[in-house]
Amino acid sequence: MDRLDAMGVLLAVIESGSLSAASRQLKMPLATVSRKVSELEAHLSAQLITRTNRKVLLTEAGRSYVEAAKEILARVEEAERVAAGEYSAVKGDLTVSAPIVFGRLHVLPVVVDFLKVHPQIDLRLTLGDRFTNLVDDHIDLALRIGNLPDSNLVATKIGKVRRVVYASPDYIARRSAPTHPSELAAHDCITFENVTAAHVWRFLEEGRELTAPIRSRLIVNTAEAAVDAAISGLGLTRVLSYQVAQPVSQGLLVPLLETFEHEALAVQLVYPPQGHVPMKLRAFVDFAAPRLRAVLK
Repeated sequence: MDRLDAMGVLLAVIESGSLSAASRQLKMPLATVSRKVSELEAHLSAQLITRTNRKVLLTEAGRSYVEAAKEILARVEEAERVAAGEYSAVKGDLTVSAPIVFGRLHVLPVVVDFLKVHPQIDLRLTLGDRFTNLVDDHIDLALRIGNLPDSNLVATKIGKVRRVVYASPDYIARRSAPTHPSELAAHDCITFENVTAAHVWRFLEEGRELTAPIRSRLIVNTAEAAVDAAISGLGLTRVLSYQVAQPVSQGLLVPLLETFEHEALAVQLVYPPQGHVPMKLRAFVDFAAPRLRAVLK
């Protein structure tokens, strides 16, 4: 029995929640997955999991063993990366994550240029507006906007952005521009689902929180759609400044109520703490940070 292989199978079973899910994840026959776990239990003379119709549960012995197995496999992976030269040369696989709009507008061009300079790097760029767990999702580096939920991450600050209300000149000509958040209730608004509330927007007035009721004429699930609808003159939208940099510079959108906005949000490159930072990761941070700072000035 290959114990390292069996450990990996056991972890896949626990992480996916069932033997059948692990079978699909590993692209391995279900009978093989079950056999490897059983062989591991027989080798240890201990029951590691309890099988039910829908899922598997760890026994007390299983919980202790899984924690140790995670550490062992992580150390083996690190040893293999050292042997492969990832700590002494800029090569290997790299996974980077970023918010959708910022990633498409600013991170992707940096990634393309980085890959041209480093031909031995293969990179996977994932774009999404949901905060992911870097370790669980096997992400080497992420661009994060706002407060970090994972306080132990190593962070490199590259700038700040603000959330601001915008409207098209056409809308302002027809409906006038609000001069105070309390006037928003009389306007048509476009809200970005899961990021801005559909019924209220919050501001600051003389250091105090101010809640302004709004009417969402349109609710969308991407910032791009909100921006496009605002450009068309449908109503006001509230998005991050980088998401509208181009239409603002072209005169298609105008910022409003800026004096009532909260403090700017930090933009940072983050990665999990590790004993030795791979050359590929350090090279990407050194390459990307100054270029991203330039676009956030």
